[in-house]
Amino acid sequence: MRNIRNVAIIAHVDHGKTTLIDSMLRQTGLFRKNEKVEDRLLDSGDIEKERGITILAKPTSIEWKQFKINIIDTPGHADFGGEVERVLCMADGVILLIDAAEGPMPQTKFVLGKALIQGLKPIVIINKIDKKDARPEEVLDEVFDLFISMEASDEQLDFPILYASGKNGWCVKDLNNEKNNLHCLFDLILKHVPEPVSEKNKDFAMLATLLDSDPFLGKCLVGKIDSGKAKVNNSVKVIDLNGNIVENGRLTKLFTFKGTKRVPINEAFAGDIICIAGLTKCSVSDTICNSSINLPIKSTPIDPPTMSITITVNTSPFAGQDGDKITSNMLRKRLINESESNVAITFKENDSRDSFEIGGRGELQLGVLIETMRREGYELNVSRPKVLYKFKEEKKFEPIEEVIIDLDQEFSSNVINALNMRKSVMINMKNTGKDKTRIIFKSPSRGLIGYQSQFMTETKGTGVINRVFNGYEEFKGDIIEKRNGALISKETGSAVAFAIFNLQERGIMFVEPQTKIYKGMVVGENSRENDLEINLLKGKQLTNIRASGSDKAITLIPPLKMSLEQMISYIREDELLEVTPKNLRLRKKFLDPHLRKKERK
Repeated sequence: MRNIRNVAIIAHVDHGKTTLIDSMLRQTGLFRKNEKVEDRLLDSGDIEKERGITILAKPTSIEWKQFKINIIDTPGHADFGGEVERVLCMADGVILLIDAAEGPMPQTKFVLGKALIQGLKPIVIINKIDKKDARPEEVLDEVFDLFISMEASDEQLDFPILYASGKNGWCVKDLNNEKNNLHCLFDLILKHVPEPVSEKNKDFAMLATLLDSDPFLGKCLVGKIDSGKAKVNNSVKVIDLNGNIVENGRLTKLFTFKGTKRVPINEAFAGDIICIAGLTKCSVSDTICNSSINLPIKSTPIDPPTMSITITVNTSPFAGQDGDKITSNMLRKRLINESESNVAITFKENDSRDSFEIGGRGELQLGVLIETMRREGYELNVSRPKVLYKFKEEKKFEPIEEVIIDLDQEFSSNVINALNMRKSVMINMKNTGKDKTRIIFKSPSRGLIGYQSQFMTETKGTGVINRVFNGYEEFKGDIIEKRNGALISKETGSAVAFAIFNLQERGIMFVEPQTKIYKGMVVGENSRENDLEINLLKGKQLTNIRASGSDKAITLIPPLKMSLEQMISYIREDELLEVTPKNLRLRKKFLDPHLRKKERK
């Protein structure tokens, strides 16, 4: 058996985890010299590549000086924190990556807290040291302050520090050293990360930590072997957290990880991270073990969801035109599968089994789920997000988030006023140099729904906002929502340029000429607070008489285009978002104006 080290890389979003792993894979001879390798190799999904964020945790491995180092890439966004919480139980050490300019951010605090609770000793890497605005000494002081505020033990406080540029593939202990490669990081992992604690002579047991699917192999379960050894064709049983038997089966295939590939093996030993195929009912947090074992391996409890949306079947006049998965049974099956494989997602359905409430960590996580389903061919309606309250001793508690905002000084007063209106409390405000200010708030989650687009307008696109779940506090009172009314289509058909031109002074349009619209669809935002029904199908009255110079040139203002997440946070209680593989449409819950009037009364 070879020597093994298991290490997870944790950081705030966009601090360079996946890029550093690329350099680690390249420098340990995983690829040929002439082999073409994509950037951010472990960001395998289309959405991950498009957005430049890690959504799913993924293991890989490298070999260094007769040691096998298993590396786990983790998500950086708070909405996908459930992935981080799960995978840390597979690691025996963590590499904490921090941007040399931004310093510790909300998600840094979140992931570090989870690692410290599990007793892991971090290696701190101050990354992107080659940035013009890098401030390594100040960032290091901030890191020490963060460790102390998180009540780290003396052993954890005695962390080694490296300075790196993951993109350029080098790291050093001292900035005056030669900057050639990542060898000092590999050596430090072998020295600082302990060997996995495992019972080699006991019966086989493994906690299923990640769930994947393969078109040929079916369900694939990833985890660290806790004790014993796994061998192909061994008989095993699966037990849940309560010790109940879920299923009996065989290990038809075993895999280890190398780069982005799963490599088949015949046997694996305690302490290694492997992938198992052959089980059909096993899920995350279940224990896969020998038939003689009856006690499940303890699993880390996952923080509960703070926000939910309601998903229903698409009931618009254009339903079924774009997608091929449109029934409630198809939706139910897909959402149940998601809740089983993603522990940060919860699933509930109403009595009539045609409406599904999906709970998650935030708008981005829920938005990614909907975007994934959309690409798979599903059609659905989505409601406005609502926060999940807790009740204790007849008191109402709501989720609170810590919000860190970096912006130019000139915009700070507008942002402070806007967040005060949303029941936020300012915790700290400091000048970070070069006319930049960092403001920290504690804000109710419901007050941040839909704030992103307003924030970008207030800071002219230059501000950066980061948020992370902080805890539950007593209900802060009603928040006055400021949004103008909707422009609603009166008719079904294709929008006409002449009608849009005549009505664009009424507000902001969401559609362009020749867009297919239907009665009850929201086609724009009114310039006033009330909803207004308009006819975008009314063409120009044509006659055979023309007077020279009487025709005006039609000049159209470009329509407002919103992303999926922006649309989800834009809609009101009486509105829905229609999602199909080709279109996103805003609409009223009740398409008939008489039913809308009746509902208001």
